[in-house]
Amino acid sequence: MTSFSVFLLSGAQQDLLQLHKYVALNDSLDKADRLMDDLQRTCSRLKTMPERGRIPPELERIGIREFRELILKPYRIIYSMAKNQVLVYCVLDGRRDLQDLLEKRLLR
Repeated sequence: MTSFSVFLLSGAQQDLLQLHKYVALNDSLDKADRLMDDLQRTCSRLKTMPERGRIPPELERIGIREFRELILKPYRIIYSMAKNQVLVYCVLDGRRDLQDLLEKRLLR
């Protein structure tokens, strides 16, 4: 089985920091820390079989198939694969309307 290196790009790192801050302020620091652990664990699972993620439907509708996503409800981890690398672009709240956000963040 091929092992992939997983890299969180700056946008994904910023998303994680913002999510942590939001949950800590609006719920509790403990829940924010647990959420970060869960999201980081989910990202690290991409080291094996990253192709298991689905193509985000918002992107597939416009013919873009190079990105995939894993879901840790309600969060969506958007990434792509290149050789033996997984590049995580963003970690987004799936309760938001993501069509425009995905297009702006991924298709610049």
